[in-house]
Amino acid sequence: QVQLVESGGGLVQAGGSLRLSCVASGGTFSVGGMVTAMAWYRQSPGQQREFVASIMTGGDPKLADSVKGRFSISKDFAANTVYLQMNRLKPEDTAAYFCTATVRIPTGYLPDFWGQGTQVTVSS
Repeated sequence: QVQLVESGGGLVQAGGSLRLSCVASGGTFSVGGMVTAMAWYRQSPGQQREFVASIMTGGDPKLADSVKGRFSISKDFAANTVYLQMNRLKPEDTAAYFCTATVRIPTGYLPDFWGQGTQVTVSS
């Protein structure tokens, strides 16, 4: 199948920066599977998971209004990887950040896969 592993989270002071990475791997890619889109979501304790950013093959990146001007998303789908550059971080950005991937196989699309998350904590 497909596994997603996020990295790059940590503790940072308000105003600082972090760069998250997410790599997709698994046997699916050796039998014709291709990543066509990847996205980042985040979830704080007691809150619903919310969309942060997404990027797809041949499409413009999308960012949530709350992070526009501060975060950017980029991809290297040849390496099944997506990045989230987070600048000017705020305490309200504190959350677990999850990566998701859309994978196309020769017969269609697989259900989206999710990573285990990486914690981002922004201190004031």
